[in-house]
Amino acid sequence: MTTTAPSTPARGQDQLAQTLQPRHLSMIALGGAIGAGLLVASSTAIATAGPGVIITYLLAACLLVLIMRMLGQMAALNPQTGSFAVYARQYLGPWAGFSVGWLYWWFWSVTSAIEATAAAQIINSWVPSWPQWLIALALMLLFTGLNLVSVRSFGEAEFWFSSLKVGALTAVIILGLLALGGLWPASGASVSLLFSQGGFLPQGPGAIFSALLAVIFSMFGAEIATLAAGESYQPRQAVAQAVRSVIFRVLFFYCGSIAVTLMVVPWTAMSPGVSPFVTLLEALKIPYAGLAMNLVVLSALLSCLNASLYASSRMVFALADQGDAPASLRELSGRRAPQKAILLTAAVGFAATALNYFMPDQVFTLLVNSTGAIGIFVWMMIVASHLASRAEARAAGVDRQISLPGGPALNYALLLGLLLLLVFMAFDPAHRLEVLLSVTVAGLLVAWGLLRQLRNPLQKAYS
Repeated sequence: MTTTAPSTPARGQDQLAQTLQPRHLSMIALGGAIGAGLLVASSTAIATAGPGVIITYLLAACLLVLIMRMLGQMAALNPQTGSFAVYARQYLGPWAGFSVGWLYWWFWSVTSAIEATAAAQIINSWVPSWPQWLIALALMLLFTGLNLVSVRSFGEAEFWFSSLKVGALTAVIILGLLALGGLWPASGASVSLLFSQGGFLPQGPGAIFSALLAVIFSMFGAEIATLAAGESYQPRQAVAQAVRSVIFRVLFFYCGSIAVTLMVVPWTAMSPGVSPFVTLLEALKIPYAGLAMNLVVLSALLSCLNASLYASSRMVFALADQGDAPASLRELSGRRAPQKAILLTAAVGFAATALNYFMPDQVFTLLVNSTGAIGIFVWMMIVASHLASRAEARAAGVDRQISLPGGPALNYALLLGLLLLLVFMAFDPAHRLEVLLSVTVAGLLVAWGLLRQLRNPLQKAYS
């Protein structure tokens, strides 16, 4: 890495291709938020909080909506590849852009290996003769190639993957509503199921917050849409549309699908690790329910693998553009894709995938745990950047474009809430190691960023 001042943003043929359309950004945002966390891991949240998990999902959805509003407002004023890392640098200082950028890159680089491994497990269950490790590496190769071709290829793949997930959840909601309306034979569906199995809060009010951790992590990824803003045809309009659409759709698909499911199937019938939607489909005697949902989960995993490679490569490209990574990582292919940034990210993914098979209980587990709390750090940096951006917006006379109900008090409340979530994780034995490793990685990067800034005091915020 270099400590030179940030360079001027690229132009012309040195600029990333601006070929993503509003429909791509909308589905990238939605696809980033809807993954295996909702499709499968939601069963664990339901088992933790019972029907009260609906409140948990509403709280988490409101948090995501606010984060996206903040990010969308900053992106609409200054759409950039690198998004919140650029804003952190601009409003908080070079150290902030450096640290959050590399944290985000690390998170998605390791996540690409996690998603490839999980997808390989599903495919291996269908075709046992294919070695799981070989499937995972083949998937990494396939999606690395897809990202190298062009950003349009990434956008189209993400659009169709997300469409499949949206279609599946829509079908689940429609079937559930038919059952509630008495239009499905012998379903037993009723609103009373929310209160008949030990009440709406069978595990107590505290369980709502105990389940919050898993639910919040399942929503991390929607911010990728603003990361892609610099590669969209009309970035300001596209980002605004994507943020508006994700607000409604996340509330509808997350809260709606969970609420309908719990009115068709008692929460006590849910098994942690088994998709609640499979449980619903089987209760309605839908044939091949497990296979159908496995296909949807596979599409979600491949979507996340695709997005992981995209998000991390664009972040390291932006870091190079700001002088926080080797300048060679800004090099573009003939189709104006950041090929070296993609290959660097893919190399980490390949290495982590290989470690999963050679040392699954050692190095790979440590890598996974080192990313556990990074999502919270990133969201805290977004909230802090938005708070700091208010002064600059006021001076430029555009403060109405950087505003939220409650004013700065809302930013402070969110920062406190996210900090308390980290503290809660630290006291939870199941997440203590994740917090320790994630805080260590974050602390090292922040210290490195501050040291670079002290060594080069002339380094200015990127704008």
